[in-house]
Amino acid sequence: MEFAELIKTPRVDNVVLHRPFYPAVEGTLCLTGHHLILSSRQDNTEELWLLHSNIDSIEKRFVGSLGTIIIKCKDLRIIQLDIPGMEECLNIASSIEPIIVFLLVRYPRTTSFFHHKDTPNQEFGGW
Repeated sequence: MEFAELIKTPRVDNVVLHRPFYPAVEGTLCLTGHHLILSSRQDNTEELWLLHSNIDSIEKRFVGSLGTIIIKCKDLRIIQLDIPGMEECLNIASSIEPIIVFLLVRYPRTTSFFHHKDTPNQEFGGW
């Protein structure tokens, strides 16, 4: 399966990225088969590269014509994307959701906190 086939809107301009303890960044959001990429428009010094396999959950919110996607990552980061246009926001969210579901079903042991208690670690006496 090619993930690029699931992407409805590959690029959106004027997206605002909000992260805790960082200033807001306005830029262009690009969605590829493996990454979500946001590049700043000010001086192209700020970029966010987020692997789809690192996304734990997605939440969508709408206020008027502004859509917000809140992404919770497996490494405990929380990223908020303010996307102009409800249709673009829905397209981005509905493109990411099947990709992360496929990755979770296909590769369940790649989650950050996977633990299999049936096989003790012999090297450290079972700890």
